[in-house]
Amino acid sequence: WSITDPQGMTSQLGVEVGGIAGTFEMRGVYGGISLGGALLCLAGALRPNIERPALYFLLAYMGGYVLGRAASFIAGDTAMSSSWMFAGFEAVVFVLALLLLRARNE
Repeated sequence: WSITDPQGMTSQLGVEVGGIAGTFEMRGVYGGISLGGALLCLAGALRPNIERPALYFLLAYMGGYVLGRAASFIAGDTAMSSSWMFAGFEAVVFVLALLLLRARNE
C-alpha cells in the first residue's frame, strides 16, 4: 500500500505527507524497505539457511521501531489508537524474534 498509494496509506493513520519529496520518501522507506524485509522474512521461513539472518533483521527492524516509539512516548507525543496497535505488534514481533534466536542458539 505504501508503494502504490503512500498518501492514502498515511491519511488513514492521521499523518500528512508533505514537501516535494514526501511521497517519494514514503514509497522508498515504508514501501520498498518494508517489502524487502518481508521478502527476507519469507525466504527465512522457506529456507533454513536464511532463518537466522531473517530473525536478526526482525530484531534490528522492529527493535528500531520499539526504540523510536519509546522515545516518542517519553517525549510525551500523542498517537492514534492504530499507532499503539502497531507499537504493540512491533514489540511482540521483536520479543518473538529474540526468543526464536535464543532457542536456535541452544
